[in-house]
Amino acid sequence: MQTVRDLESLRQAIAGWQADGCRVALVPTMGALHAGHMALVEAARRPGTKVVASIFVNPKQFGPNEDLARYPRREMADARLLADNGCDLLWLPPVEAMYPDGFATTVSVSGVSEGFDGASRPGHFDGVATVVAKLFNQTRADVAYFGEKDFQQLAVIRRMVADLDMAIEIVGVPTQRDDDGLALSSRNIYLDEEQRAKAVALPRALGVAARAIGRGDTSETALAEARSTLVAAGFEVDYVALVDSETLVEHPLADRPRRLLAAARMGTTRLIDNIAVEPNA
Repeated sequence: MQTVRDLESLRQAIAGWQADGCRVALVPTMGALHAGHMALVEAARRPGTKVVASIFVNPKQFGPNEDLARYPRREMADARLLADNGCDLLWLPPVEAMYPDGFATTVSVSGVSEGFDGASRPGHFDGVATVVAKLFNQTRADVAYFGEKDFQQLAVIRRMVADLDMAIEIVGVPTQRDDDGLALSSRNIYLDEEQRAKAVALPRALGVAARAIGRGDTSETALAEARSTLVAAGFEVDYVALVDSETLVEHPLADRPRRLLAAARMGTTRLIDNIAVEPNA
């Protein structure tokens, strides 16, 4: 696996692949890689395709009271994991390559970015959209892979690509989970043993609510029960909501694809999760 830290080397490598007729697949990450990220790399590996993974802890998507300084950074371990899983190139840009002196552009996607994590973390999705747009331009990728765990982020990126006529395919990869159902996340390492045991209430509560709504129970009742379950488990609930899978509008029609979204804190660690709700027959 080749590792590059400057844009010119990145562009030269990709131009060589494209001259040979290869497609380029991008897996954007912030590092602290785990099996969930490797599922993205595995999905990206296709005949005739070269896989580029990026690691960049993006300061523009962290709020003033969030965990930028303590966000885990494990460059050597991450590089070994990517190489072992068939990644072709690791793009490791320094901050000055992404945001040089005088940088003055922000990409903002309204609508899908405004509720839920967008409301809880003002400016977060502007930072996401800006850095992802840069990564798309830097790598000139044909396709990019994102995990469905960050479902609102995926919706924001899809909206940006559609609105700006970006010539890139966006692929969502199902959430990867531990054996007990907790979604894999780089932030799970912040949970102590007791908190980790309690955290499984999050996917379980969403599963119970999804099945209830699928049976025809009122969404208000199912969501209220999910919130109560999370509080009883020791969570501080940010939101639990039923939304349209594309627009993220709440109270979606029953014949549309729907998604349950949730965010809650266990101690100081904020966890997010989501689960699909099948359209009613």
